[in-house]
Amino acid sequence: MDRLIEILEDIQPDVDYETCEDLIDGHHLDSLSIISLIAELEDEFDISIPAVEIIPDNFNSAARMMKMIERLQEEF
Repeated sequence: MDRLIEILEDIQPDVDYETCEDLIDGHHLDSLSIISLIAELEDEFDISIPAVEIIPDNFNSAARMMKMIERLQEEF
């Protein structure tokens, strides 16, 4: 989780990723940030994020992202 927070802070530093639950719905991350984030997550965690996983529910909080990452790592 720490590495995920570091990646998020590199992309958008002015957000409290420990507590924020509306990263997408609250417009803390825009579409370009999401594209960068997906590329970083795929590289860092050795996963492939299919288009069907790119939904607000999976990206609204760091905790949800981590759950998606762990699930994708298990499936791989």
